[in-house]
Amino acid sequence: GDTATLAQRFLPALAMVPQLTRVAQRRVARPAARAYSSAVAAVQPPTHVATMPNQMRVATESTGGDTATLGVWIDTGSRYESDATNGVAHFLEHMSFKGTAKRNTRQLEMEVENMGGHLNAYTSREQTVYYAKVLKQDVPRAVELLSDILLNSTFSPAAVENERQVILREMEEVESQIEEVVFDRLHEVAYVGTPLARTILGPTENINSITADDISRYVKTHYTAPRMVLAAAGAVEHDQVLDLASEYFGGVPTVAPAGHDYENHASLFCGADVRDFKEDMPAANFALAFEGLKWTDPDVFTLMLCQSLLGTYDKKSSNMQYATAPMVLALDKYKVAEQVQPFCTCYNDTGLFGVYVTANLDSYDDYSTLFQILQDEMLALTQGVSDEDLARGKAQLKYNLLQQMDGTSPTAEEIGRQLLTFGRRMNLAETLARVDDITAADVKRVADKVCWDQEVSFAAIGSNLKYIGDINSLRRGTYWNRV
Repeated sequence: GDTATLAQRFLPALAMVPQLTRVAQRRVARPAARAYSSAVAAVQPPTHVATMPNQMRVATESTGGDTATLGVWIDTGSRYESDATNGVAHFLEHMSFKGTAKRNTRQLEMEVENMGGHLNAYTSREQTVYYAKVLKQDVPRAVELLSDILLNSTFSPAAVENERQVILREMEEVESQIEEVVFDRLHEVAYVGTPLARTILGPTENINSITADDISRYVKTHYTAPRMVLAAAGAVEHDQVLDLASEYFGGVPTVAPAGHDYENHASLFCGADVRDFKEDMPAANFALAFEGLKWTDPDVFTLMLCQSLLGTYDKKSSNMQYATAPMVLALDKYKVAEQVQPFCTCYNDTGLFGVYVTANLDSYDDYSTLFQILQDEMLALTQGVSDEDLARGKAQLKYNLLQQMDGTSPTAEEIGRQLLTFGRRMNLAETLARVDDITAADVKRVADKVCWDQEVSFAAIGSNLKYIGDINSLRRGTYWNRV
């Protein structure tokens, strides 16, 4: 599944607790936040980055301990496929564990098990990742193992046929994960006819027709050294990892062979909607999104702060009464949703910003109230934010960012992703400083740019969708008539 995108989509919710009085918050929030940022950043070890002769990058962060996470992050995913080959990147991920020129499937499994390690992979719309978590002494074996499965997988026709059935069963499982389906449909309507509209797994007809030759061609086309990063964190030494990378990845070609070209079209956002009426489902599940920002946009942290300012709502939680976010308070007052989760998804050239909602309503009035709350609170950010709310949002955002870096695997993930998206490692001090430096005027400006009178995309699955207004109604909710 698209685990990388899920990780990018939702910042973990901060537990709701009774708040300090607003006067107390105003006095302590900003100085404490800056001091805390400096103290945390001071303990982060440096990230060492080297570029090998073939232009593959090696990045390490020695955080100590007895375990290490290392992996290869590759700048390729479903957006780099064509309509005819959509699904091949995910198919390849499966095939990489089905045997190489020197290890069959059983030997591969036994070797990882004997190390007491963990080997995994995932495919997203823009990246493919293979990583291992092992004990300190097994770092050399892990690098060799990763190189073997990436560069020497055999893709035997028999293994392809076996894995085809596995992927078809996986597709059935994904179809039962409503959130995954809603976001796939949202991408389809938000990026109609452009690369990000494609799903990770691909259509059934493609899965049934992909061959070993298709997979091999995809590897030769996209697995080139400049698009690959070997990232490691934990009990690692940079010089050792660089030597291992030179030994096992030094032969990765810098450019693809002649005739293995690919097209990288821009993903253009458009306002559109799709609704799958399923009256046998207990609730409606939908996502409403504006075009967000790309990874490298200077305002990306401000938009993440907007996500934190909206807050997360869960009807079943007794803590909602202690919330301070206006949207959460309104939802708790009117009880018109089961769950509401803002999201901020970033890609190389675009993004999505909006809310994912589960609601069980059965009248036009209830749905009208729900959408008025959702859209009014997003638009309210365009009118400004109080100092108290700004401080609260920053604290939550920094907590969430820090939580995503807790452990060797999340750290390696951050290193690999940032080198592919930013071209460099953004250290913790810079990250927290960028959040600290956001002003109320920045929030107003970015919210205005993203939300005010802009096109929206909408995807819904479930019951009672007939009570939700059409796309023109949703579009009218993106502005207020000012007098």
